[in-house]
Amino acid sequence: MTGLSRRSFAAATVVGVVAPTVTSAKEVPNAGMDWQTMSLEARNLAYNNVAHVGPDFARQKTESWAAASKVFREQRPKHLNLAYAPGERTKWDLYPATEAKVPCFVHIHGGYWQRGSKEIFACLAEGALARGWSAALPGYTLAPEASLTQITNELRTAFDWLDAKGAEHGIAGPIIVTGWSAGGHLTAFILDHRKVAAGLAISGVFDLAALRDSPHVNDKLKLTEVEIETLSPMRRPSVNKPLSIAYGTGELPAMIASSRDYHAYRAQAHVPGDLIPIAKANHFTILDELRLANSDLTREVLQMAEYKVT
Repeated sequence: MTGLSRRSFAAATVVGVVAPTVTSAKEVPNAGMDWQTMSLEARNLAYNNVAHVGPDFARQKTESWAAASKVFREQRPKHLNLAYAPGERTKWDLYPATEAKVPCFVHIHGGYWQRGSKEIFACLAEGALARGWSAALPGYTLAPEASLTQITNELRTAFDWLDAKGAEHGIAGPIIVTGWSAGGHLTAFILDHRKVAAGLAISGVFDLAALRDSPHVNDKLKLTEVEIETLSPMRRPSVNKPLSIAYGTGELPAMIASSRDYHAYRAQAHVPGDLIPIAKANHFTILDELRLANSDLTREVLQMAEYKVT
């Protein structure tokens, strides 16, 4: 992690949680947009990643991940769909390494909390296993069946289960969490869990207020004002663990602003983590970086595991 020494990391992790110096998050993105005068359609499109890249492109990318993941899961069927709570989707897929104490790569899937599944993104675990790590992917109930409050509660239960039961399945090392899109938000949210050593949040929305005006998200999510205030990482205390934040330079301006603003918010609290712009990547192609052995995102995850949490 650029600019983070082993000594400063160790000191940071001892402290635990540092209160942020920013007292409140901004209601609107700062990417040259006058949010107050924009039409509802313009506000909706500001966070509509599928419309930005085109539905056909988004579908092709998703189908390619799903196809690769299907093959991978068929090759590693032993620890799949382990229930951490009652519910159809509240299950883990675990891919333990030979050695239980090695780091474990955990990926939280995206889909604006209403689409996607752990099964689609299993291919992201291949790189972890190739370098001798374990890997794991949690599922969670989707909106509108679940509120964001329920989803975040499920993720806490999932990580509690992994803490208590992971060793029974060969996973007992430090957890490095990554998440994309909605999973980026959930990565930031779960960073304070005792089992998590560090995180990488990719292309997330970190202040949920603007999504009130995004029907393609909020028609199903139905965010409450309490949820916006309590579940937005930009409105919560900054956790003093490494959290790097990545975005593609080809993404929507509002999405870019979300990542940059959240990194600045954390920086004001002097907590560790890099800001990683991926040149020319859009909201979908950025995720392919995690499948490359020597990409900026893969190197970031590897460097996080070099530090010991005290």
